[in-house]
Amino acid sequence: MKTTIIGFPRIGENRELKFATEKYFRNELTISELTDFARELRQKHWELIKQSGIDGIPSNDFSFYDTTLDTACLLNIIPQEVKTLNLTESEKYFALARGYQGEKGDIKARPMKKWFNTNYHYIVPKIEKGTSIFVSGDKIFKEYHEAKVLGIETRPVIIGPYTLLQLSEFELGTDQQRITDELIAAYKEIFERLGALGAEWIQLDEPSLVKDVTTEELAEFKAIYEKLLTEPQIKVLLQTYFGDIRDAYETVIALPFDGIGLDFVEGRKTLELVKQGFPKDKLLFAGIVNGKNIWRNNYQQTIEALKEIESERLVLTTSCSLLHVPFTTENETFSAEINQHFAFAKEKLAELVDIADILTGAKDVLQVNQKLFAESRFTENHAVQEKINALTEKDYTRQPTFEQRETIQKSAFDYPVLPTTTIGSFPQTREVKLTRAKYKRQEISEEAYDQFIAQQINDWLEWQEKIGLDVLVHGEFERNDMVEYFGQNLSGYLFSKNGWVQSYGTRGVKPPIIWGDVAREKPITVKWSTYAQKQTDKIVKGMLTGPVTILNWSFPREDISLKDSTLQIALAIQEEVLDLEKNGIRVIQIDEAALREKLPLRKTDWYSEYLDWSIPAFRLVHSKVQAATQIHTHMCYSEFTDIIPAIDQMDADVISFEASRSNLGILDELKQQHFRTAVGPGVYDIHSPRVPAVNEIKQTIHKILAKVPLEKVWINPDCGLKTRGIPETTASLTNMTEAVKQVREEL
Repeated sequence: MKTTIIGFPRIGENRELKFATEKYFRNELTISELTDFARELRQKHWELIKQSGIDGIPSNDFSFYDTTLDTACLLNIIPQEVKTLNLTESEKYFALARGYQGEKGDIKARPMKKWFNTNYHYIVPKIEKGTSIFVSGDKIFKEYHEAKVLGIETRPVIIGPYTLLQLSEFELGTDQQRITDELIAAYKEIFERLGALGAEWIQLDEPSLVKDVTTEELAEFKAIYEKLLTEPQIKVLLQTYFGDIRDAYETVIALPFDGIGLDFVEGRKTLELVKQGFPKDKLLFAGIVNGKNIWRNNYQQTIEALKEIESERLVLTTSCSLLHVPFTTENETFSAEINQHFAFAKEKLAELVDIADILTGAKDVLQVNQKLFAESRFTENHAVQEKINALTEKDYTRQPTFEQRETIQKSAFDYPVLPTTTIGSFPQTREVKLTRAKYKRQEISEEAYDQFIAQQINDWLEWQEKIGLDVLVHGEFERNDMVEYFGQNLSGYLFSKNGWVQSYGTRGVKPPIIWGDVAREKPITVKWSTYAQKQTDKIVKGMLTGPVTILNWSFPREDISLKDSTLQIALAIQEEVLDLEKNGIRVIQIDEAALREKLPLRKTDWYSEYLDWSIPAFRLVHSKVQAATQIHTHMCYSEFTDIIPAIDQMDADVISFEASRSNLGILDELKQQHFRTAVGPGVYDIHSPRVPAVNEIKQTIHKILAKVPLEKVWINPDCGLKTRGIPETTASLTNMTEAVKQVREEL
């Protein structure tokens, strides 16, 4: 029984890659030094996987920023405006990811979107009319050779051509058939060159097959692979994940792949499909260890499922890349009783080996696992469960109607046209982080810490008033993370010490773990929100994270439904909303940045399996506030255009969207859908250090006004400013308020 994995975390056990890359950004490392460091990190990971007993080791799953971007650069899919800049190859790579602003030019970063139903983000490739696709890079070959020199045989991994085309943005007028033909030729060359280097296998990731696949798309997929699989110089593994391939299964198994990777965790119909028949001449790579959650595998359930698979040629693997879980539990401080329930990436390697051993007769391993799952894990909170059971439709409905509230709030707030605000957080400087760490380690008193936070709030409130923002924020200096901060004040949560997961580029998140029933133990944000409001006559927004985002950016329980877990969180945040209102906070922003994250990849499942409970969960949070209390929400870095009606049903008063990297594309859909909620499309990209000019922001505002009624428009950045430096933050916001001032004068 062979074992393998689809991919491995690349940021390192202690986020080494993040810190090294950021040193490069600060010119503290040369590109040569960064490259050497990355090579050593890859070698360390390959050795770890090999020593764990895993048979098949992937390569080219490493990336400095994003593997989709890597694939685009490998295949010369680079926009002309970047190609023509007098930049090195590494500078062009990072310009696509982060933007570039300097003496050699001014380039915006490419759009960044969610990677299917995860919190990982990919850089969207752009294929222009003049794009010529060919193998222009050598990363995939270099990394295979690196491992080969170490005596480690790897399976190079690359995004498949069908998914690459599905994820790419095409310039209008591009000859797509030419592009497809060139892409096939490029992949054939990759096959040949890897084969010449001695590679036995290549893994082509085609996760787009788990979505709704039309007849036309299926024909496109088939046509690509019929041409690509003619006498390949290497064995080809078609790898899918994040669901089942029910629309494409018959087509896939009929093509001459040497191996097919299927997800048996999220793929609800995968077992049913395989039982209907799987070719005996192909290896079945069965994804039976969850690559997206951190709970131990129930070996008994897994073994029972595997027994139903009649394929004689089976390879055990993960449901998706282990990129989406932390590195190892070895660095955690949980008690042994708690820690035994968790499996991070390194532990999942051991789980695969365990399952393979059980299948060949290791009964003792199975017995230990069975004992773990037979024990009660935590004490239930019956009061929370009773509250959930008592909910009625009335609890999800805010009164009066949206239109009535709009009139009441217009009179109550009397905002100028194009009211300005920010999304919430201000830069988390080194001083802020160090002071918070000192307080956590009890090196400074609570009084000293409070004085520091108060001074930060005072300084930034004064600055916001100075530049003329209309609705202020307190800056969230007391918060480490928009989910973890709330979880620390809710029962039912656990927090890892080093459970970092890559979100995009060098940005990592440390998702908290929902261990049991969730309830609010004490006020969470009231102290600093009310303090800030008392320092100014202007409105200061209360800032909360919504229940769906808290759920989606946590590692959820697997013993109850996502719906029930989210409703528990919603009731807790509702208590916080009502406390803020009671303490004089008139505008409350409830962020749902990750609303789309667990949206099923098949549209037919959107409402029945997600939107029918996630949207009401948001409404539950604010349904009891007064008509004159204005509820804002915020969403970012996902495609929202196809769920606009559902977003309108959230019944917020104002919604801000990430829109700058996507060129305001969402606005056309808002107009077409007669979106009633006031909107704040982000007018500049905060995930890039680039500072937008006043005229650039003015042009963006005019584009917005061409599609959205003036009285419905708010002006704001596209996300929080926590990760940005102070100079770029102050320059960008100053330019934003100046642009609004000029547009108001023009109007």
